[in-house]
Amino acid sequence: MIASIHKNENGYIVQYNRSLEHTVSEIWAALTENDRLEKWMTNLQAEDLRKGGHMKFDMKDGSGTRIDMEITDYEPLSVLEFIWGKDRVRFEVSARSEGTLLVLKEFIGTMTDHTPKDLAGWHVCLEMMAALLDGQAIDFPMDEWKKWYEQYGELVRQVG
Repeated sequence: MIASIHKNENGYIVQYNRSLEHTVSEIWAALTENDRLEKWMTNLQAEDLRKGGHMKFDMKDGSGTRIDMEITDYEPLSVLEFIWGKDRVRFEVSARSEGTLLVLKEFIGTMTDHTPKDLAGWHVCLEMMAALLDGQAIDFPMDEWKKWYEQYGELVRQVG
């Protein structure tokens, strides 16, 4: 399901909702344990999991560049929010009667030409996480990303 984008006084909020047939603990582990995290978001690493701590983004471009991203909100098994460039990314995990709801929000100040690329990337990474939780590790599906990139490009044009 494609994300929603809403404009507010500070910019935009992009929201992805995923109902997953897994426990809160299983989803939280996929978000915070590096051996699992690297299988769906290869550049991201959990370093110091606490409010005021940080995540790391490894460019993996041969430069050795690793960017610290401050954790701005953290509640174990519930909320992980961190700085993402000039924006913020927030994961919310909550139990439901059947499985768990995972909400990913990206708070974006300004839409750019790069925004649809990032949004398609998040979309595909969430699909990769769901596959991982189902016991299937998959490589980044570039064809899927291209399909979603076109759709998010259109969505960004409509909103912005």
